[in-house]
Amino acid sequence: MQLSLCLSKPTQHLKNPLMAASGSGSIMWFRKALRIHDNPALEYASKGSDFVYPVFVIDPHYMEPDPKAFSPGSRLAGLNRIRFLLESLVDLDTSLKKLGSRLLILRGEPGQVLIRCLKEWGVKKLCFEYDTDPHYQALDIRVKEYASAAGIEVFSPVSHTLFNPADIIQRNGGKPPLTYQSFLKLSGQPSWASSPLLTSISSLPPVGDVGSCEISEVPTIKDLGYGDIEQEWIPFRGGESEALKRLKESISDKEWVANFEKPKGNPSAFVKPATTVLSPYLKFGCLSSRYFYQCLQDVYKNVQKHTSPPVSLAGQLLWRDFFYTVAFGTPNFDRMEGNKLCKQIPWNDDDELLAAWREARTGYPWIDAIMVQLHKWGWMHHLARHSVACFLTRGDLFLHWERGRDVFERLLIDSDWAINNGNWLWLSCSSFFYQYNRIYSPISFGKKYDPNGNYIRHFLPVLKDMPKEYIYEPWTAPPGIQRKAKCIIGRDYPKPVVYHDSASKECKRKLAEAYALNQKLNGQLSQEDLDNLRRKLEQDEDLEPKIRRQRQKVGPLT
Repeated sequence: MQLSLCLSKPTQHLKNPLMAASGSGSIMWFRKALRIHDNPALEYASKGSDFVYPVFVIDPHYMEPDPKAFSPGSRLAGLNRIRFLLESLVDLDTSLKKLGSRLLILRGEPGQVLIRCLKEWGVKKLCFEYDTDPHYQALDIRVKEYASAAGIEVFSPVSHTLFNPADIIQRNGGKPPLTYQSFLKLSGQPSWASSPLLTSISSLPPVGDVGSCEISEVPTIKDLGYGDIEQEWIPFRGGESEALKRLKESISDKEWVANFEKPKGNPSAFVKPATTVLSPYLKFGCLSSRYFYQCLQDVYKNVQKHTSPPVSLAGQLLWRDFFYTVAFGTPNFDRMEGNKLCKQIPWNDDDELLAAWREARTGYPWIDAIMVQLHKWGWMHHLARHSVACFLTRGDLFLHWERGRDVFERLLIDSDWAINNGNWLWLSCSSFFYQYNRIYSPISFGKKYDPNGNYIRHFLPVLKDMPKEYIYEPWTAPPGIQRKAKCIIGRDYPKPVVYHDSASKECKRKLAEAYALNQKLNGQLSQEDLDNLRRKLEQDEDLEPKIRRQRQKVGPLT
């Protein structure tokens, strides 16, 4: 594949939409893979078919409002991700119409809806991209069982990842590789990497008769029941068209691609983020990870030198596959209990501290600004994510990583089951990474990148007039400075919920004891063991000077 191919948008041509819908038909079930380029399921659905039904099912649990949730959105997703998905569906529908087709929107429980469509439309093939997420694994078993009993061919190719996780696990004797380097040795080069991917489709068979099935256009936020909710401007728009545009912009700077080195980068850059911001497009499959990988390989061939995995851009795609593989091969990967990879740690349970973190009320401007960005944009730089995850767990608050995972899972537009859980396991030092003495300071880490505090001033305007000497520790500003900045700490902006120096020492002490017990019992801790350790840690804490907490009721998210 030549770089010029990577930089161009897939070609699309119109086909006569009045073509008679007779003979064999296929259903193309879109879930992720919301794209035309490199979509083997869509390609197979159209082969030998007189008509194709491109279907997307609106699941009420995922899309419709939940008034009990802590942020606008449904029971399972925040409004930013729902909006990004709707934009992606509109873009997909537009692309399908250019090919002589359209996207058929149905509502209901996806399994029930698909089975009803299979019964009513009399198709010969059901095609959809394979998905390793537990939710889809269970759903797909139900649908496949019905299709097989009805004599319907099911085609479910692996195209969301570079490799098939099951193949990697099989090569490793039935177990997932637990380190990145072992994953690289097992995986090698993708089998498809040396051949051009299908990046354009000239036409698609038309949609057949939909019978009594109720079909609608892609709904708006208002259609879903969110009313005229005021939306924050977000610099990321969903859809394949936007994904390909961002990809083109990113890889056109060959020097930047060649020298990309994660985890370096500026987490405080928000006008122009210091990364590609392609993660949400990969999450929804608006961008094929395989296509992205081939484009990067073409860049690497045309430069004298470039970075390599694990720090290169291609290395980031391989990290993604690593987490997918480990998650797929590890029962209970998304929890501490019953997860053989996870250290058993008696995390604190404090709803007040969790709410302060979640609602940007910790009193640490660097942490709170990141959480405001998360609420408003549904995205933040990976080092910003590291900062707030460390603060919640092993750095300061010693709260359970599952609680933070739940917040990210709801609010991130790029929330991905395998990667989100894997990163929280890593950042809490529960698995993969165990150097718990290395902590992201909620004060000095952000200051290193943004000494003037411009990021904080943007997302926490209450602090916009605070002198840079105090912007990261506003509680240290003299009263006169606070009055001049129109920000009185404890009134206009909260005091710190904990003091970092003493809190981080406590966290390290607790983790040291938890690690020691895990080693002694070979990771086989019972609930009684955890309860006993928790009581011991609390007793030890009583013997030490108390960690001073400044708790107060403050206003809502600013």
